[in-house]
Amino acid sequence: MKKQQNNSAHASALLVALSVALLSISAVLLASSFKATPASSGLSAPIMPVAAGGNQLAIAGPASAPSLFSVDAPFTFDNTGSLNTARRDHTATLLSNGKVLVAGGYNGSLLASAELYDPASGTWTATGSLATARYGHTATLLPNGKVLVAGGYNGGSLASAELYDPTSGTWTATGSLATARYVHTATLLPNGKVLVAGGAGALDAPLASAELYDPASGTWTATGSLATARFDHTATLLPYGIVLVAGGNNGGSSRASAEVYIPASGTWVATSSLNTARAYHTATLLPNGMVLVAGGAGIGAVPLASAELYFPAAETWTATGSLGTARYLHTATLLPNGKVLQLSRERGTVRPSQRELECHRQPQHRTP
Repeated sequence: MKKQQNNSAHASALLVALSVALLSISAVLLASSFKATPASSGLSAPIMPVAAGGNQLAIAGPASAPSLFSVDAPFTFDNTGSLNTARRDHTATLLSNGKVLVAGGYNGSLLASAELYDPASGTWTATGSLATARYGHTATLLPNGKVLVAGGYNGGSLASAELYDPTSGTWTATGSLATARYVHTATLLPNGKVLVAGGAGALDAPLASAELYDPASGTWTATGSLATARFDHTATLLPYGIVLVAGGNNGGSSRASAEVYIPASGTWVATSSLNTARAYHTATLLPNGMVLVAGGAGIGAVPLASAELYFPAAETWTATGSLGTARYLHTATLLPNGKVLQLSRERGTVRPSQRELECHRQPQHRTP
């Protein structure tokens, strides 16, 4: 009976997806490619967050030397103001006022500090500190303009959550997660709630649980659990409100499985698996409704150059052009021109001239 119910929910999700897809896509040409600038050899540690505003990106890396670049070709990097505090494994959130909030992280010690980047002046200024130092947390911009920071690590996984108010520059406590977790995902749903899924819990055990944050009440409520416990996965909000979770780690190896969350029923339904098991990868929703997954760490923590596309209407993954350089723990940013910028970080000082830049051209639509 339970299987029949799951199949019914799955069929409903497929019907919605197919209807939306058929309205916008008559035929899809899966022709895509990567172009890369010369890259330094070797695998680099990552710049975790990238925040976009207007036609420039602020790259806030661990070496406190972010850069700006114009999305118009040719792709070049120019220096901008440095972070006040070097950090990694932090979050970067584009605020409603156009500034970028960087919070928490690690630089040899846990950080509670936060700072704001102003694109107009290219400078960073300190703002209120988190009540609890943390890294591996999530930061989500809410519809009311506040930022929800949830979970993270501070000698152990955290359940606490806090809200940043850009107007006052202060943090206030909000309801705690039911389950302490870090390296999880947080996705803002169309109804204004935030879906937190998976992550690493006590003793770094992979979690299958998921919960919803309601900004109106400041509380968390349990929702359906993932079919597969995982952390270091990706979660992508699809155009019709369903959330795609793909890959990740189960505490022992990278995963290829993927599943979708259906908000109407609060349930997860399995979808086709990735062609290649991977964790620490990126997932980017393209303007055509497809999801581009690129890079990551495969079985045995081997860095991957492969990339694949998820077609929601058909629930299938198709290989696409590979990255010029295998990488994981990198970032991916959708540019206004429809391409995707993939960036890796280097250990030590950021050197824009040595950055690896690759752009993925989205598959073009054509009508018969």
